[in-house]
Amino acid sequence: MTIRVGIGYDVHAFAVPVAQRPLMIGGVTIPYECGLAGHSDADVLLHALVDALLGAAGLGDIGTHFPSSDSRWRDAASSAFLTHTLDLLKEQGWRIGNVDATIVAEHPRMTPHIPAIRAQLAEIMGAPLDTVSVKAKTTDGLGFTGRSEGIACYAIALIEREG
Repeated sequence: MTIRVGIGYDVHAFAVPVAQRPLMIGGVTIPYECGLAGHSDADVLLHALVDALLGAAGLGDIGTHFPSSDSRWRDAASSAFLTHTLDLLKEQGWRIGNVDATIVAEHPRMTPHIPAIRAQLAEIMGAPLDTVSVKAKTTDGLGFTGRSEGIACYAIALIEREG
């Protein structure tokens, strides 16, 4: 059995009124006054997770596969990025062992949404719920997340392959 680990990080600023783009975290719509700025739907958790999975498999990063210069990805659901990444992993014989993500946001409070986010990630990945961990942290008012200027996310993924 070959095992690999990858880490991902992403950050997006709050900039888009919710009327134009809802706040998406982990494929779940989070009630908040504004969404995140970005070329796609700016789902910071899915972007970090895609980077972790691609990195673990040695397949580059999210910008390589879904460049912001490509109009196909304009306002795209980031779940499509994850689905495509899972297809790439499967083609090479990889399967997910587990994933873990930490959302860093002062506002909105993420803890009430963690169960729905975990369930959504497990469904997209076709993985057991107990292989998906999501946590939320604040920075106690420090930095851009502490000033509620945006959201950051860290993710780590373990992938496995026979042989």
